[in-house]
Parts: sequence; C-alpha cells; structure tokens
Amino acid sequence: MTEHNGRRHFLGLAVAAAGLTACGRTSGPAAQSDPAPAPAPVPSASPEPAENDRPGTADWTVTAPGPARAIEGYADRVSVLPGEPLGLHVSTTAAAFTVSAHRMGWYGGARARLVWKSGPIPGAARPGPTVDQGTRTVRADWPRSTTVDTTGWPEGSYLLRLDAVDAPGQRFVPVTVRSRATAGRVVLVNAVATWQAYNEWGGYSLYNGPTGGYATRSMEVGFDRPYQYDHGAGLFLVYEAPLIALAERLGLPLAHVTGVDIAREPGLLLGATAVVSLGHDEYWSDEQRRHVTTARDAGTNLAFLGANCCYRRVRYEPSALGSDRTVVCWKSAYQDDPGFRAGRPATTDFRSGPGADPESSLLGVSYDGYPVDAPYVVGDPDHWLLAGTGARAGDSFPHLVGVEYDRVPPDTAPPGPIEIVSRSPVVCEGRRSHADSAYYTVPGGAGVFATGTMRWVEALDANGPGGGRADHGMDRRAGAFTRQVTENLLRAFAAGPAGRQHPVGA
Repeated sequence: MTEHNGRRHFLGLAVAAAGLTACGRTSGPAAQSDPAPAPAPVPSASPEPAENDRPGTADWTVTAPGPARAIEGYADRVSVLPGEPLGLHVSTTAAAFTVSAHRMGWYGGARARLVWKSGPIPGAARPGPTVDQGTRTVRADWPRSTTVDTTGWPEGSYLLRLDAVDAPGQRFVPVTVRSRATAGRVVLVNAVATWQAYNEWGGYSLYNGPTGGYATRSMEVGFDRPYQYDHGAGLFLVYEAPLIALAERLGLPLAHVTGVDIAREPGLLLGATAVVSLGHDEYWSDEQRRHVTTARDAGTNLAFLGANCCYRRVRYEPSALGSDRTVVCWKSAYQDDPGFRAGRPATTDFRSGPGADPESSLLGVSYDGYPVDAPYVVGDPDHWLLAGTGARAGDSFPHLVGVEYDRVPPDTAPPGPIEIVSRSPVVCEGRRSHADSAYYTVPGGAGVFATGTMRWVEALDANGPGGGRADHGMDRRAGAFTRQVTENLLRAFAAGPAGRQHPVGA
C-alpha cells in the first residue's frame, strides 16, 4: 500500500480510540513498591443482575482534558484475566490523581459502567519520551505509579480514566479484561497492534517521524507509552466501541480478547461460534492469522467489519515490562530487520514477498486503495444479511464507503463459494474501481463476511442528519441500515456455522 502522510495522520478522522497487549509478570522499573490506591469498589445489587442490565454511568467521558501533559499514562498489561493485577505508569503535573475503571458496553445507551474507582494517588511529572536510535522506538520510561487489582471486574473492554486532583486534567488508558475461554461465544477482538501502529505519542509511529515523513518512521513501536489520539483512547472509540455496544444490546454470549492474545494462545478460539474483527485491524502476526484460519476451518464464523484488515505482517517482541509489548514492522526496509536476518518472517505486507500470502485467502476480499469517500450501493437486496433493512437494489448510503476500501480480487480464486452483497463504485486517486461487501463459506461450515469499507463500525453510531456521533456525514439511514445488517450477521454467526443455515447460492 502506498504511504500517505495525510492518511497516516489518523486517516483524516477528528476522533479516535485505544488498546494494549497481554504480557507476563513485570520486571525492571515496575517492580518497585507502589503507593496504595485506596480502592473504593462500586457496590453491586443482590441478586446480581446480568452485566448489561446494570445501570450505566453518564460521567465516563473526558470533558476536562486540561493542557498537554497535564496527566497521561499507560498500563503495563494490554490485557489481563479477571483478578490479575496491572500496573499504571502515570505522569501528571498535579499533586495527586484518581483512577476510575469504566467497562464499555451498552448499558441502556450510556455505553459504560463504573466498575471501580481509586482514592487519591500521589502524582509526579515524569520525563519526556526516550527514543531508541536504531529502531526509533519510543518509550515512556516511567516508574509504576500504582497497581490496580481487577478482582471482580467482568470481562470486557475498559477505559481507565485518569483524573488530576484539584487541577484540570483527564486522560484514558485502555485495557482488555480478557476471556479465558471462548467456546460457544462470539469473540470480539481489540486490534491493539493497529492502535499502536498509528500512535504518534513521542513523535513517532509506524508511518511518520518528527519530519512528518515515512523515512523517519519507527520500525518498531511499543506499548510502554500513552496513546496520543482521543485523549488516550487511541482508535477504540471510533472503530470498536459502537460494535461492542450493539453486540451487548443484542444479549449475545460474548468473549473479549486482543489480537495479541490470539497470537500467543493457539487454542484460545477453540469452539468459538464467531470471531469479529472490528473497524481497523491492519496489523496481524503470522501466529494470529494461522490461529484464526484454523478456527475458520473448524467451523468458526469470521466477520471483518472494516477494510484493509490483515494487511501488514508483524511480530511481537518483549520490552523491559514484559513479553509481547513491542510491535515489529519494518515494511519496505524488512531486509534491514535483525529478526529477518536471523531467519524470522519478513515484517512486510502479507501479499508481498518473501513468503507472500495475500489477505484475500482469509478475508475473501483484498485492500484496494485510499482515500475514497463514496456511497455504499446495495447489490443483492434479497440476501439474508439485508433482511429487515427495506433496502432495494441500487439504494445508496452516502459516505459509507471510505476512507479505505476492499474488493473481491479479480485475479485470485476466492477461498470458497462467494457472494457479492454490494458493489459500490469508487474513484481512488483518479482510478475507477469498486468496493465489495462479500460473503463466502468453507467446507467446515463457517461463514465469512467482509464489509469492504472501513466506516462500517463508525456508521453504527450515525443517528441524525449530521451523522449523530459518527463522523464523515453519514446519516440516520446509514445508521439504521448498518445496524440491521450487523444484527442479522451477529445473530446468525452466534447460532453456529453459518454456512449450514445460509449456504452460498441458497
């Protein structure tokens, strides 16, 4: 894919969101003693209601961010099992701060529930970023400020909010409380490697360096730093939170993991009914791809609710804080990668050599370009995925295709019998093409659906003529359409191998 500095400044979005990676016990700076966080757990009712029957919390957003560096932080674990501790590394100009843990979901439309809140924790301003000269990897080498006990926290995606005491300043720190097993459940995957690839905290990402250009980019990026975008939430709020809210509103059995968890644990997806990749999930390791493919072949449905998925091949390496905390992706400079020279796979595009394996062999579609802004055009209104939408052939939904898009490749055999649900004309940098939503099945019974547009999850929040919460001008019609199609998809995929109930061509 061609690199574009404009694209790589968060793909033109005004807002974004966040995430991290699982690792083992911490070492180094994190091993010091911690100030007591004075926890104040939120009491629960008895008998215990279902998680999304609990009342939500209105006050979970960042409303008073304060000046730059007023407060910011990161966790030393990207994901934890319920009950495992995690360390927070915080820098603040305030004398003290608090931490509140908000589980993200539906909650009657509130979108979050306060699960835990600390008392005041001593604060201190920490040094700026450290940059490795060889790989241009940015770290915030800050000591651990406090340890958080996640006992009693339900599985899910969390935003921990840091609040400066008696001073302006709020920031998010994302973390996943992951599922130990996924059998019988729909697995929602936080795309933490992609969040980190776009993170420009400290002046570097996998796309840009201080000059704003590709030549000075990082070759490796790490989770030992805060997220710059969306007050520390990274890419989470735009590309993932709307789908999580919808899935929980439907009452489906859900599991929560990160892409790094899937890469690290070969049997994690055993027996899952479906795996859902959310709005922007570009960076995968060989291990993650292999384990997801194995799950598909065993009957687990796959949903790719974005575009440009599984495009970059990465590997994970440790940092001083634990394993799997560095995302390695040398891209076009892969021959200079010490890991490649030592015999590891090239950290370049999956479709490129050496070891080329185009993403379409898993997704059914391939990345085709950036940038576009085009209507989504209905091709097959009788398809089961479009039931209840009222859509007719040729109906269109402005701005729903963008900012990147996929299509069924004309020169590559699909991984199974495939149906084109929509074919939307686009013009990408003067080149005429089209974006495809496609559904295919495999002999093991799994169904695989790809939306072909990166704006699908974002569109779930389009609720008004100005786009509601969503960006890019998507309207109420687009919101209603994408929500109904996604509901059809999730319900069918939660019921078991979709290819048996919905074979291609039926």
